[in-house]
Amino acid sequence: MDTQTILNDATGRMQKAIDHLEEELLNVRAGKASPNALNGVMVDYFGSQVPVSGAASVTVPDAKTILIQPWDKNMLRPIEKAIIDSNIGLTPSNNGEQIRLSIPPLTEERRKELVKQVRSEAETARISLRNARRDAVDAFKKAQKEGMPEDESKDGETQSQKLLEKFSKVLEEVLAKKEKEIMTV
Repeated sequence: MDTQTILNDATGRMQKAIDHLEEELLNVRAGKASPNALNGVMVDYFGSQVPVSGAASVTVPDAKTILIQPWDKNMLRPIEKAIIDSNIGLTPSNNGEQIRLSIPPLTEERRKELVKQVRSEAETARISLRNARRDAVDAFKKAQKEGMPEDESKDGETQSQKLLEKFSKVLEEVLAKKEKEIMTV
């Protein structure tokens, strides 16, 4: 294995960890309406389980409301039931044509819980970053035993550490942005 292959592998894994973190953070509601709030909600649509967005149009008319317009009127009840059963903390109101979800303002306590949850997600991502660096360092040590010059191996280990620092900085920026979004009233 050459230096570039090992570093590219580490970079790819670190980027995946950051991408995964960003995806997880999208699911954390920060008091603003977002169609992402319904990501995990599945509804029985003609015999198969589909996300709500697969059975209805999901829009956000304002910062505190999610509007769900089923393509088939018969889907109102099943969608409403799926939302209630999903425990996402939103109560649907149905006017016979569409379902409206009102996003309640977050309490200070709930904001702190969300920040804790976000930090926990970030810690999981940090562990993934460190694991990617450790695997790269191990790969350089193995390559050195298989004939890679020692200075090239040590240089690769240093570059692995720099990659970790670069991605850690990105992670901290993503975390700070989400925490600010949650704590902004």
